Amino acid sequence: MLRAVEVITTVVVGLMVGVEFSVAFVMNRIFNALPEDADQLARSHGGRMLGAVMPFWYIGSLVLAAVWAVAGWHRPGTGLVVTAAALLIVSVIMSILLLVPINNRGKTWTPDNRPADWKEQMNRWDRYHYARVAVIIAAFTLLATALA
Repeated sequence: MLRAVEVITTVVVGLMVGVEFSVAFVMNRIFNALPEDADQLARSHGGRMLGAVMPFWYIGSLVLAAVWAVAGWHRPGTGLVVTAAALLIVSVIMSILLLVPINNRGKTWTPDNRPADWKEQMNRWDRYHYARVAVIIAAFTLLATALA
């Protein structure tokens, strides 16, 4: 049973890393190349769509890592899992304090009601997101190492 938790946790976190990496380094670059209205509309839609899913994914990943740490407390590699869980906590805190407030504003914007500094706000979101991606990549790396 523990092995199943280990594999499921690693896969779930790995998929989350893939989505967030894609947002940071693929999707946002595509959006930035679009005309201004299309860029803003794409970001708003992405904020609504991923904003509805990602909280469950982040919290679910953290819960799975915690279950793995508790269930495997006696096994080698538990320190890696605990550290990964701590990094996932950091990513959740970063999300709540830094990214979600910007996302909540951005997902309601249209070309008619967006603020003059909308691009600045999106650039700030991008910078915070890069940092969060680095944190979850580190967590994933630790989980994959503990799984090995």
